Amino acid sequence: MSRAAARPRTRAGLRAAVGLVTALGLFGAAACAPGASPSKPAGDDASRAVQTDAAKLGNVTLTVWDQEVRGGQNEQMSALNEAFHAKYPNITIKRVSRSFDDLGTTLRLALSGNDAPDVVQSNNGRADMGKFVQAQQLLSLEPWAKAYGWADRYPDSVLQYSRYTPDGKTFGEGNVYGMPQVGEIVGIFYNKEKLTKLGLQPPKTWAELTLALATAKQKGETPLQLGNLDKWPAGHVFGTIQGQFVPADEVTKLGFGGSGASWTTPENTKAAEELVNWVNAGYFNGSPNGTDYDKAWQNFGAGQGLFLIAGSWLGADLDKSMGGKVGFSAPPPGQDGKVAATGGTGLPFTITSKAKNPDAAAAYINFITSTDAMATLTKTGNMPVVETAKQQKPSGVQGDIFTAFGATTESGRLLPYLDYATPTMGDTLGAALQDLIAKRISPQQFLQKLQDDNAKSVAGNN
Repeated sequence: MSRAAARPRTRAGLRAAVGLVTALGLFGAAACAPGASPSKPAGDDASRAVQTDAAKLGNVTLTVWDQEVRGGQNEQMSALNEAFHAKYPNITIKRVSRSFDDLGTTLRLALSGNDAPDVVQSNNGRADMGKFVQAQQLLSLEPWAKAYGWADRYPDSVLQYSRYTPDGKTFGEGNVYGMPQVGEIVGIFYNKEKLTKLGLQPPKTWAELTLALATAKQKGETPLQLGNLDKWPAGHVFGTIQGQFVPADEVTKLGFGGSGASWTTPENTKAAEELVNWVNAGYFNGSPNGTDYDKAWQNFGAGQGLFLIAGSWLGADLDKSMGGKVGFSAPPPGQDGKVAATGGTGLPFTITSKAKNPDAAAAYINFITSTDAMATLTKTGNMPVVETAKQQKPSGVQGDIFTAFGATTESGRLLPYLDYATPTMGDTLGAALQDLIAKRISPQQFLQKLQDDNAKSVAGNN
């Protein structure tokens, strides 16, 4: 997601709208690219002949819908569009920039109509991209990925967030349907000043983190801020703990849902028990389930608490309130010695099945996700999703975030958000975590709720 502060709305906020659109039958008729067979997903043939010299495509007008409306997001988009047109004056970009919510609502209608845009940013979750793939409203990017060598620059830990099987049922596998520009990572913000006063260093191992939590509690300091009134923030905390006990491949399987994924394993049980141990030890602020998400990070920014487990999108705000007092790190390495962190990408750019010139659309996507584009993203205050470590990173906590994301994507594992698993997992996980933190349910009951949700989704796909 590229809209940092709006993270919760990227997963579940539009699911009700999806249900309404589906009920109205807007996904009923599959849209195909010109000449494509309705029985075969458009653009699914990786051997399709493509033209990568955009200058030879003649005069083209590309209609591009994006949601890069804020500050540096709009700045990078404007700069890249101008540079693309300067390089390929035969291609005119007709940009339609909408807020995230507006884009999500109008996109569903547009893709089912006769005047669909050529390139769009699409939420990569099952309720959006998965539905569009299923309805054959997006082209597989495999022919152009091969021609441009996108897999050589983008690790699979990033591309997996835009992969679906052609029937749209399996997330994280199959064809690439979108290319993202920016990345995000969930990690550990820490108060440098408080660590020093406690005689501690930023934790580099899980043992050091748990020791720091215990030391802070013993010295009368709030070890960890959490605002879980909105239910989803505790998923970041649990995901961070889970990465220490559950192999990365298993977490990935759970995050992308599907058959064969099991929540009720001994490893997941240990992770759930560890979260309860933190609750019992008093490591959280007084009433995490009654504290608003914004209030929690603002309290941390005001000097209350030693740690905050949260996403990189808070970096700019915490830098503004804390300055040099705040640091950020990815979670400590797991049992395999590698860092595994929850994270993801901004909304990927996709090509609609009704694009008038798919080669021009692909050339545009290649340009705005190129090595030069990553440098433009950095200069405009955005975090590029690839080649992060190669950039002239910012100072302070933003530099810490660049380092953590680059190291995780290049030599560690970027794990999917757990609410990706099913269309309803966001609600199920959030409610179950509130109950677990309140000790209304046991770790085993918590995991069974997640397992039941996944099983229901799998049954519905068969």
